Amino acid sequence: MRTAAATRGPARAGASGSGAPAHLRPTVTELRLSAFAAHRAAVFPLGPVTLFAGPSGSGKSQALAAYQALAGLGCGSPLDDVFPDPVARVPETAVPDADGRRGFRIGCTVDGPVGPVRLDLAVQAEPELRVVGERLSQDGQILLSTALRDPRRRSVQAGWFTGGAVGVTRAPLPDDRLGTALLPLRVAGSTAGQRRVLAAAEQVVVALRSVFPCDPRPERMRGPVTPGEGRLRGDCANLADVLRRTRHECGTRHALLAEAARTGCAGPVAALDVRVCEGEPGGGDGAFGAFQAARTGLVTGLLDRGPGRPATELGRLAAGELRFLALALVLLTGPGVLAVDPAAELLSARQALTVLADDLDRGLDRRQSAELLRLALLCGARGHIRLVGAVGEDTAGTARDLPGVSVVDLSP
Repeated sequence: MRTAAATRGPARAGASGSGAPAHLRPTVTELRLSAFAAHRAAVFPLGPVTLFAGPSGSGKSQALAAYQALAGLGCGSPLDDVFPDPVARVPETAVPDADGRRGFRIGCTVDGPVGPVRLDLAVQAEPELRVVGERLSQDGQILLSTALRDPRRRSVQAGWFTGGAVGVTRAPLPDDRLGTALLPLRVAGSTAGQRRVLAAAEQVVVALRSVFPCDPRPERMRGPVTPGEGRLRGDCANLADVLRRTRHECGTRHALLAEAARTGCAGPVAALDVRVCEGEPGGGDGAFGAFQAARTGLVTGLLDRGPGRPATELGRLAAGELRFLALALVLLTGPGVLAVDPAAELLSARQALTVLADDLDRGLDRRQSAELLRLALLCGARGHIRLVGAVGEDTAGTARDLPGVSVVDLSP
C-alpha cells in the first residue's frame, strides 16, 4: 500500500509561496491518488522532468495510468473509454458499502496563469461505472461540485460558483463525463464569478489535453510506410514518415535528432534520411517493384553512415536503437509533429506538452537513457515539453545525479 512518495530533485515549480516562479503555460504540477489501485493518500509533485522509480509492483505504471485517464477525461472521453477495466483500479482492500458499491479517487493540481487549480474526482466502479463526485477548487473556493443524488438517474447534480445574488447555479450533468470539461459549454461568463469558473476550468482542460502517451513499438517501426500527414503516433509505427517530414520542415530539430543518433546508435551516423522503397513490403523488384513504389509511395528511414559506407535501414536496427530514436524524436518535436489534439482556444506557444512514457528505458542501455534525459532537460528548460516516465533503477540512479530531474521513489 502506497501512502506517500519520496521525491528527489527540485521543489515543485510553480508552487505557492514567495519566490515561486509563475506558470505561463497550464501544466499539471501535482498528481493525487487518494485511493487508486495500490496507492492510498499519495501525493506526487510533477516537475518538468519527473521519473517514477521502484521495484516491480510498486505502482509506477498505475500512477501514469491515472494521469493518462485524467488526460482522456479532459479531452471529453467517456468513462468506459478511459477505464476499460475499472475494477482493476479499485484498491484490493476496498470494502463495498451496503449497496455493493466500490470505486476509486484521483485528482491533480494544474498551475497556470490563473494560479493553482485543484481537480478531484470520485469514480464508482461497481456495480456500474459512473462519476459519483467531482470538485474543482481554487484557493479554498469551490468552483464546481457534483454529487450522485439519485442512483436511478444517469446524471449527477452539479453546482458551480456564480457570485452575486445567485451564488451558485445548479443543473444536472452526465455521470460518465468530466464535468470540468463541460463547463465552457454551460457557463455564460456574464458575471465575475462565472468568468473565474471558466478561467479555472479552461486552464485545467488545456493542461489535460496537452498530453502525449508514448510507447514506441520497434516491431511496428521496421517496415516501409505510406507517407501521410507526418504526425507521429503513440506507438511510433510511422517513424519513417515523420523523419521524411522533419527533414524538409524542421531542419534544426532534424539535425539535433541526427546528433542524438550518434550517441544512441551503434556505428558512425552522418545523418538521418529516407528513401522510396523499391516495391511493396515483402516482395517485388525490377520494373514491377518500381511501378509499385511509384504507385504507393512507400518510404523507409535510413541511417546515413557517411561517404563510402552503405546506409542502414531502420528495419535493421536493434530494438533499443529504434526505441531511442523514436523517444528522442518525441522530445525534440511538439504538438505540430505529434498526433495530439491540443486545445484550440490557446495558441500552441502558450501550451506545454507532457509526454507520458511508461517503461521509458525498456531495451535501452545507460548511454541511451542518459542521452534521453539530457534531451528532456534541454527541451524542458524551454517550457514547451515536459516528461513523466516510469524507469528502472539503473536510469533512476543516473537521474538522481542530474539537476532538474525529479525522481519519485516508490520503494517500500
